[in-house]
Amino acid sequence: MSAMVLTTQPLATQTFSDDLWKANQDVYDAILEHPFLIGMQDGSLPPDIFAFYVVQDTRYLQAFADALTTAAAKAPDRAWAKQLTADAQDSLEEERRLHKEIFARLGISEAEATKIDSTPDAFAYANFLIVTAERRPFAEAIAALLPCYWIYWEVGKTLQAKGSPNPLYQAWIGTYIAPGYAAAVTAVIQMVNSVAATAGARTRERMHEHFRRSSDYEWLFWDAAYQRQSWPSE
Repeated sequence: MSAMVLTTQPLATQTFSDDLWKANQDVYDAILEHPFLIGMQDGSLPPDIFAFYVVQDTRYLQAFADALTTAAAKAPDRAWAKQLTADAQDSLEEERRLHKEIFARLGISEAEATKIDSTPDAFAYANFLIVTAERRPFAEAIAALLPCYWIYWEVGKTLQAKGSPNPLYQAWIGTYIAPGYAAAVTAVIQMVNSVAATAGARTRERMHEHFRRSSDYEWLFWDAAYQRQSWPSE
C-alpha cells in the first residue's frame, strides 16, 4: 500500500486590523441596522433628516481634517505624513463639493446651514479625535481615525450591493465606493498594521480602545442626526 501524502495549505495571516474589525463587528452590525441607513437603502429616509445629517457632517469633517493634519505631523514615515495631509485636504474639498451639491438639491442655503449647531454627540466625537491626535502617540491617533475611513467604506459597499431608489442617497453611497476613497482607506489600514507590528502590548491595547470608541461614535453620529439631537439649552 502506498504511503499517504498529506498536504497542508498555508494559513492566512491574521493582521492587527483584522483583530480590530472582528472585535467591533457588533458595532458595525448595529450601524447597518440603524433606521438612518435602512432609510437610505430603501429610500424612506426623510429629506430633512438627511439634510440635518449633511450639515453635521460638514462641521465634523472640518475637525476630522484638523485631526488628520495633527496626526500627520507625528507620522514616523514621510510618505504617511504626505498621505494624511493629502487626505485632510481631500476631505475638505470633497465635503465642499458634495455638500454644496446636496444643499442645492435640498434647497438649503449656506446661511441656513451655518445656523445649525453641532449635535452633542457630533461635537464629542470631533473633540475626541482632535484631543487624541494632539495628546497621544501616532499609533493611538491613527487607530482612532481609522473607523471614520473604514466604516464608511464598508457601509458604502454594503448599501451599493442593493442600491437606493433615491438618486440623492445613491450619489452619497457612490462617494464611498470610489476607487480613490478605497485606496485611501487601504493606506490607513496598512499604517495601523505597520505601527501595531512594532508597538508594545499596552499601545496595542490602547489602539483597540480608541478604535472602539470611534466606532461607537460613528453609530452615535448617525443616531444623533436621525433623532435631530440638540443641546438641553436649545
